[in-house]
Amino acid sequence: MIHKIYKKSREEKKMENKILIEEILKLKEEKNAIILAHNYQPKEIQEVADFLGDSLELCIKASEIEDKDIVVFCGVDFMAETAYILNPNKKILIPDVEAECPMAHMLNAEQIKEAKKQYPKAPVVLYVNSLAEAKAESDILCTSGNALKIVESLDSDTILFGPDTNLGRYVEKQTDKKIIPIPGDGHCYVHKKYEVKDIDNAKKTHPNADVIVHPECDIEVQNAADYVLSTGGMLNHIKNSEKDEFIIGTEIDFMTRVENETSGKKLYPLLSDAICETMKLHTLKNLKNALQNEEHIVKVPEDIREKSFNAVNKMIQASK
Repeated sequence: MIHKIYKKSREEKKMENKILIEEILKLKEEKNAIILAHNYQPKEIQEVADFLGDSLELCIKASEIEDKDIVVFCGVDFMAETAYILNPNKKILIPDVEAECPMAHMLNAEQIKEAKKQYPKAPVVLYVNSLAEAKAESDILCTSGNALKIVESLDSDTILFGPDTNLGRYVEKQTDKKIIPIPGDGHCYVHKKYEVKDIDNAKKTHPNADVIVHPECDIEVQNAADYVLSTGGMLNHIKNSEKDEFIIGTEIDFMTRVENETSGKKLYPLLSDAICETMKLHTLKNLKNALQNEEHIVKVPEDIREKSFNAVNKMIQASK
C-alpha cells in the first residue's frame, strides 16, 4: 500500500500563519511585550516585529525600552544577551535557544586576556557580534556601521579587534592605526561565501547596478564592490540613491526589509544561497510559544553584565 505524504497547500499555510500572527499579537498585548527582530529574519517574523534593525539599531532600541515587561529577541544569542545587559530588570526571551552566532563563539574571554598580555597598552574593541563573557573583557564595542568611528575615537595607535577579521581589515585600510585581530581567523560563514568572481558575473548581468557588500566579506570582495556598508547603511544608500538597480552582498532576507521600505528599486542578490541558518530557526510557532510560556529566558551573570554594560554603553553614546 502506497501512502501519500500530505503537504500543506500555500493557502493552508497562509491561513495557519494568519492565525499564529493573531495569537502572537494578542499575547504581546497581554504580556506587555515588544518583539525586536534582526534584518536577517524570515519575512513572516519581520512582518510581526515591532522593530527591525541591524545590530547597532537594535542595541539603541534595546537601550530605550522603558514601558515593556518582556522583550522577545528574534535574532541570535549575542543579541539577546545584549538586550539583557541593557535591561536586567526585564524578561528577555529568545524563541529558539539554538539560534547561536558561530562567529561570536569563535572568541572567548581567555583569548582576549592572552592578547592583552601581549599588547598591554592596546585597547580592546569588540564587534557587538560577540558573547557577553568576551564583551566583559573589552573597552568598547562597535558594529559594522560605526567600527571606523569607534576605532578613530581611541587614543592609541594599536587596537586589539575581534572577533571579525574582515571587519578589522575594513577599518584598518581607512585608518593609520594598527589593527591586531583576535582570534585572527574570526569570520561570518555566510559572508565568507562571496568571491570576486561573483561580483564580476553579477556586473555582467546587471551592468547598471551598484554592487553593495557587507564589511564581513573578504577584503578582496570589498575592494571589488562599489560600496561597503552595514545593512543599515545599505538601506539608507538604496533609499537615497538616484540609481534604481542594486546588487546586494549580504544575507538574503535583508532584501525583504529593503523591498518593504522602498519602491521602484530593482534588487538582485549577489548570491541566492547566502543564508544564515541559525537566523532562520525562529518561526511564528516558536515565537508564539515563547510569549505564551515565557520560555527560553536569556540572562547573563551579574559580574559579567556590569563589565559588559560599560562597553555597550560607550558604543551607544559614541554613536549618537
